[in-house]
Amino acid sequence: MKRPVVGVIANAHHVENRFATQMVGERNLRAVAEVAGALPLMFAGSPEITDIAALLDVVDGIVLTGARANVHPTRFQTEPCVAHEPYDVHRDEVALALSKACVARGVPLFGICRGLQEMNVAFGGSLHPEIRELPGRMNHRMPRLENGEIHPDPTVVFADRHDVSLTPGGAFAKILGCETIRVNSLHGQGILEPGKRVVVEGIAEDGTIEAIRIADAPGFALGVQWHAEYDPQRNPINRALFQAFGEALLMSQRR
Repeated sequence: MKRPVVGVIANAHHVENRFATQMVGERNLRAVAEVAGALPLMFAGSPEITDIAALLDVVDGIVLTGARANVHPTRFQTEPCVAHEPYDVHRDEVALALSKACVARGVPLFGICRGLQEMNVAFGGSLHPEIRELPGRMNHRMPRLENGEIHPDPTVVFADRHDVSLTPGGAFAKILGCETIRVNSLHGQGILEPGKRVVVEGIAEDGTIEAIRIADAPGFALGVQWHAEYDPQRNPINRALFQAFGEALLMSQRR
């Protein structure tokens, strides 16, 4: 059997504020290669370049990565705000359509941070641009220094910061073998209302939705709000998730 191939979505970026590029964080690629046991294949988050049907004929699974840009509010009938920029409308177009296509075709789909949010919006859900502004919520954004700069130590930035309670007997509880986990937190936007087929399986201490699955999906279709790609080589929770994704890829190949 050939090694599975996983499409990893890229994000729009400008080098030196001049050169348009599509970029993927290396940790995402290493997580797919080293833990899921697959060959990562970057693809552009641009509908002018990426043909979804052709892409799904090539890959065995899809990872929707995290990103700095928020999903554009018009995707869930909300007015945009300059304060919540940047947006990446081209990635929105690809990711939302791709989420539905993966589920329809039974192609394993793993959404991480923005990827979870995209999955939710794809199935009719909404997002809040700043979860920390909701009553009783904690600040889920990455740690910063007193001067406002992002903390320079990645072990601090990606440190586990809060617990997540998992649905007993759910997909995540079965994969992870427990009902409470501790995760990192690096996001501002988050799920406000779950989509019609979105099943919430993980909730943070403050009520923030942290883990979802798509109901009645014929294949692996899970999303997490935390950055599981950061340390699956060492972190047993994140390793189990990428290993489960890898097993789903092999099962998909056998069909």
